[in-house]
Amino acid sequence: MQITMLKAKLHRATVTHSELSYEGSCAIDGSILDLSGIREYEQIQIYNINNGARFTTYAIRAEEGSGLFSVNGAAARMACPGDLIIVCAYAILDQKELTNYKPTLVYFNEKNEVIRSSHTIPVQAA
Repeated sequence: MQITMLKAKLHRATVTHSELSYEGSCAIDGSILDLSGIREYEQIQIYNINNGARFTTYAIRAEEGSGLFSVNGAAARMACPGDLIIVCAYAILDQKELTNYKPTLVYFNEKNEVIRSSHTIPVQAA
């Protein structure tokens, strides 16, 4: 049996640009792609915290260190500069791969600077 698992999550990134006339995709700072393990042209899901929109596109590499998160093409109708988003990539794993599997989680401040990264989601007390 194969199971779809979270591979990487970029949590509370701020959209810096939206380019409706661009052919599509989401440009993400290349150093963030490297840290998260998301590959250029990999399918990603974007969840807009501001408006609840959820959509699928693919990642493209932006300049390293730029902090860029540019939502492009038709997806630009789903997110505006200043919106907070969660970007997720998923992987299909078999039972053997699940044994010690942990996703990569990257958390941002309001300037799209990485404030921490981990392999576990912190549990909040009720």
